[in-house]
Amino acid sequence: MTRSGSRPLVALTSYHEPAVWGVWNDVPAALLPWTYVERVTEAGGVPILLPPVPTTAAEAVQRVDALLLTGGPDIDPGRYDALREPATQPARLDRDAAELAALAAAERRGIPVLAICRGAQLLSVSRGGTLHQHLPAHAPRTPGQYDTTLVRVAAGSRMAAALGESVELRCAHHQGIDQVGTGLKAVAWADDGTIEGTEDPSAPFVVGVQSHPEEGPDTGALFAAFVAAC
Repeated sequence: MTRSGSRPLVALTSYHEPAVWGVWNDVPAALLPWTYVERVTEAGGVPILLPPVPTTAAEAVQRVDALLLTGGPDIDPGRYDALREPATQPARLDRDAAELAALAAAERRGIPVLAICRGAQLLSVSRGGTLHQHLPAHAPRTPGQYDTTLVRVAAGSRMAAALGESVELRCAHHQGIDQVGTGLKAVAWADDGTIEGTEDPSAPFVVGVQSHPEEGPDTGALFAAFVAAC
């Protein structure tokens, strides 16, 4: 529940990467693409950056009204009992641990969760799901840019209520959900059958989207539904 008369506080998970600005070069930083911040703000939420610190992530989530699991690097295959394949990126163990702790805390509290790209994969893995470690057809044609993917969405799903039953989304990933985690239901698919969306029907709002709705011009309704669920 949000505080009376205040806008919901939304924790957005972030990267831990070397960054460059001004005279500073390769400085370790907690950072996140600004489009996530814009979408949450436009939807009426107050975005709070959640750095990937495993020892504090769960405590931080106790103080917010919603959790947004953002995109990023590949999840350690050991999290779903798989061997690393050649195309899989190096593990970011701190980020995996911090986000799993944050997600567990959010689910214990029953607050809304929106999981995007890596976040959607993490949501499924957290419940025993597995991943396809390399889907070449889904990797961007130009590195650093998004492709457009036509996504079919199941009628009656929360995702369909916000975006419709057919929607074009921005896509930039090379991994995807294989076996869906316990309690989640696949609700969106690409033309080749790749899972593009999952939901927990038993939760007030737990939605995973494989593509990047924060980059689209017509996907604000998804973020509005997420923030409204607070």
